[in-house]
Amino acid sequence: MAVATARTVSLQGAVGHVVDVQVDVSQGIVAMVLVGRPDASINEGRDRCRTAIANSGYEWPSTRRVTILLSPADLPKRGPHFDLAMAVGVVAATTEGFPVESLERTVLIGELTLDGRLRPVPGVLPMTMAAAARGIDRVFVPEPQLPEAAMVPGMSVFGMRSLAQVVAELCGNEVPDAPPVEPLSGSPLLSWRGEERLTDLDLADIDGMEDARFALEVSAAGGHHLMLSGPKGAGKTTLAERLPGILPDLTLEESLELTAIHSLAGVLDPGSGLITRPPFVAPHHNASRNSILGGGSGRVRPGEVSRAHCGVLFLDEFGLFATDIIEGLRQPLENGEVTIARGDETATYPTRGMFVVASNPCPCGDYHPMQRDNNCTCREVQRREYRAKLSGPIVDRIDITRNVTPVRQGGRGRDPLGNEPSAPVRERVMAARERQAQRYVDRSWRLNSQAPGPALRQDWPLTDDAQQLVDDHLLSGALTRRGATRVHRLAWTVADLAGRNQPGRGDARTALDLRLGKPLLVSAMQRRAG
Repeated sequence: MAVATARTVSLQGAVGHVVDVQVDVSQGIVAMVLVGRPDASINEGRDRCRTAIANSGYEWPSTRRVTILLSPADLPKRGPHFDLAMAVGVVAATTEGFPVESLERTVLIGELTLDGRLRPVPGVLPMTMAAAARGIDRVFVPEPQLPEAAMVPGMSVFGMRSLAQVVAELCGNEVPDAPPVEPLSGSPLLSWRGEERLTDLDLADIDGMEDARFALEVSAAGGHHLMLSGPKGAGKTTLAERLPGILPDLTLEESLELTAIHSLAGVLDPGSGLITRPPFVAPHHNASRNSILGGGSGRVRPGEVSRAHCGVLFLDEFGLFATDIIEGLRQPLENGEVTIARGDETATYPTRGMFVVASNPCPCGDYHPMQRDNNCTCREVQRREYRAKLSGPIVDRIDITRNVTPVRQGGRGRDPLGNEPSAPVRERVMAARERQAQRYVDRSWRLNSQAPGPALRQDWPLTDDAQQLVDDHLLSGALTRRGATRVHRLAWTVADLAGRNQPGRGDARTALDLRLGKPLLVSAMQRRAG
């Protein structure tokens, strides 16, 4: 009787589990049996492995019973990346003198073709991260995904082209030549759009709109959600597209998290390497619930809200999104994560990005509160139904509200600081975030928008007169308890931008105006220059 154990990783959402692939080759009824809750793609791997082993020059035990246990047996397993571990386990169990000790502290990831070549699979980075967390320090992956796996510090990564190369490396023999492995996906065919175009956008392109620009800066500094409302052509999309340009580069921890999410979603460009810039994701309003929140048939994949982690999710024409999508955003907006349950699989993905929602005041987009500028052709009942989709609980979870109005002819240059470019704004945002990093150095959150209300009230309170101002609005019904907490967070961000050690009454007043959508004082916006 011959037994060998190889290892691979099973993904459940954003959580990776190291799986022992135990292979037993013994006398009995000739068959290949897979146990341990494999899915259809793993069951089909039996035929891929048998043919790949034979075509790679190794002997398949055709007169014996092959039993493969995927342990732990109660964990559902999915994906064709189990192929390599199963095939190596069979070769190790049937080859005389195979150094079984070489499989210790080693993870094998890859799909096999019938001729024994390796194929890339999605999720290599989170699999490698999970293996490293379990003390494993060596991983074999398809050659194009070597840079992806090498992002994990302290991991020895082997990029291989075929099963024969993997076995030769494990046995300490000369590695044979093999044809190159095709990457998981090719280069994009349509290249005139994409995130690259955002690098050419600058705040200096925006005329006027002082309060909206300041709201954008506060949103970026503290990671606050933002709602832009106004008639069509007012500049809502123009503002939102320039928000990534004032965000600092991602930290190493954030880069690994985001790159792992993109790997799980199967959208990571093989040649892109570690993602270092905050993403900008703008799904169309007719996108499905699964594509935005995550899900899908079979393996649960992260949605657009998770792909925008540590960046910006822009939901233009928010009122046109399906009602179930809008209501489904409650958890991501409040908790910074989304949990998806599909049958026997439950996956939780992070969504700690900034939500920027833009909405017209009516279906035609021409409604204006000033009668002289109002060109709306909608009936009042249509306007009410359109606004009713933005339910109170959703709006209450958005930190900043701004009403954007078109800049009139001759309005250029009315900003107290001029048409300031993105670079100096980004410097202030970085300084404000550095203050937050120092303040929350021993906490599990990074930004003011993520700080829990009880911790803020206990450890980082407002001054007495600032707290009294917030309490007055709470007692009058202008704020909910959740809204008061968000004003507290905003006040800290305004203070961080100004370099103050504690938010005062003026910071609380500015935070209230940002929260309630009221016009901002010029003096409040000028404080960002000091």
